[in-house]
Order: sequence, then structure tokens, then C-alpha cells
Amino acid sequence: MKLDAPFYTEEELDALYESDPVAALRISREQHLLAKQLAERVADDPSAPLPDRDEIEAVLSETRMILLRDGGDLEFVALQGNVLCVRLKGACAGCPRAVLDLKNVVERMVRRRFPQIAEVRNSY
Repeated sequence: MKLDAPFYTEEELDALYESDPVAALRISREQHLLAKQLAERVADDPSAPLPDRDEIEAVLSETRMILLRDGGDLEFVALQGNVLCVRLKGACAGCPRAVLDLKNVVERMVRRRFPQIAEVRNSY
């Protein structure tokens, strides 16, 4: 499985399609297959053992790539029971959309891979 592939938004793929439609189609197809593979890999049992720090760091590095596009960043702080604590940095610190990014980007990606994590919180 190719976990280090960059993630492209629909807008980026549309822009790439204008200049290189073959590459845009290939990337779109790869992203779809990756999402499918990740969905299949997710444990259906929320009572499964909690992931270790390295596994969490791998998922957070994927989410960092998304946040870095807008000047934001995040770092792992702690795993307290089934609650993951991160620190939003860069442009995310103090941004009114930070709460949405935390829930819709970070938490969604973490919980997709590790459903046993109940919540992702920002630690200031």
C-alpha cells in the first residue's frame, strides 16, 4: 500500500487536468484506490488495542500535508486513553476555521484509520 502519496483536492486535480489530463486521471484513480485500501484496512472493532505513537505519527503526517498547504501545521502531544491530543500550529493557531479543520480533517483521518480513538483535541 502506498501511504506516502500526496493528496490532491478536486480543485487541484481540475487545474492539473487542464495541463495534463492523463496525469490527472492517473492521480485521481490512485487516490480513489488508496482511499478504498485504507477503508478496508480500518478495524471494525472499536475495542481494538490503541495504536502506538509511530502509527499515530504516520496518520498525522498525512494530515500535516493538507494543513501545510494553507500555512498551518500540527504536532502530536499525547494519547490520553482513547483521546488524541494534538497542537495546531502555524496559520491554524488562532484561525477561526481551526475547529473545523480539527474535526473535518484531522479527526476524520485519524478515526478512519483508528476507530478506537474517540476524539481528537487541540492542546494549546
